[in-house]
Amino acid sequence: MQTIEKANNTGESATEAYLKNFNFQAGTLRRPLCLFMVALATSLVLTTGSVRAENATQPSAPAGSALENTERNVRDSGNTTLTPQDQKETHGDRELTAAIRRAIIKDKSLSLNAHNAKIITRNGVVTLRGPVENSAEKIKLESIAQGKRGVTQVDNQLEPKTP
Repeated sequence: MQTIEKANNTGESATEAYLKNFNFQAGTLRRPLCLFMVALATSLVLTTGSVRAENATQPSAPAGSALENTERNVRDSGNTTLTPQDQKETHGDRELTAAIRRAIIKDKSLSLNAHNAKIITRNGVVTLRGPVENSAEKIKLESIAQGKRGVTQVDNQLEPKTP
């Protein structure tokens, strides 16, 4: 194989010397090129698949069904009701909210809705919001919140599904 020094002595450029002496039949270029093409094709397939998943429409709940909660979401979008975004970021309020959440989760007699109730704490005032299965769960969640040290007041806005 001709070296770059020899190529320069004969007046050939380094690229010309390399191409002249490169054996295309030996397959030295095929493997890296194939790996590059496979990697490129794979990335295109993965990218296209995620775009399709994002564009897929999710089925909406029929009006009047138990899953349809548009009215509740509209109500929560105004500034008239507290939402979890209104949670104070003081250390005491965060710790109080976490303690109440731990106590609620620890109680396995409560429903999934009760475990997912919104807990908003602002200066020791705890607001409970969201659906629960019945009035007993509403009362139980309020008593759990009131039992925590540092709670000055509980605003129970839980909504029982059944009386």
